[in-house]
Amino acid sequence: MSSKRKLKKQIFFICNDLAFECLVARDLVPGFDFEKMTDLAYEAANLMTSTVRRIDVDFDRSRRSFDKPQEYNKAKKAYFKEAYTKLIEDFNAQVAALVKKMNAEMPAAVKEANKEA
Repeated sequence: MSSKRKLKKQIFFICNDLAFECLVARDLVPGFDFEKMTDLAYEAANLMTSTVRRIDVDFDRSRRSFDKPQEYNKAKKAYFKEAYTKLIEDFNAQVAALVKKMNAEMPAAVKEANKEA
């Protein structure tokens, strides 16, 4: 991960695209349930806010807890790597679940048209 700022931007873009797809499908493709697609768009927005809140984590130990500064830096780096790896895995799992819900709401006629194309 290069920076928190880039990670936040990626999360914003992904969740905004998911919500946009829900709203476009709801409004332009016949057969989608209006309420369910609206709820999925809200779910994408909630996913975005909850994930962005989890990005700002703090290392709970101080330099004084370690004998050498190198040990502190190594422990801090490992802590953040583990925290962000877990965050990204959770985010990806939630995005996959949301996409699965979106696909489940797709009308049968649209599914058949997509298979033929």
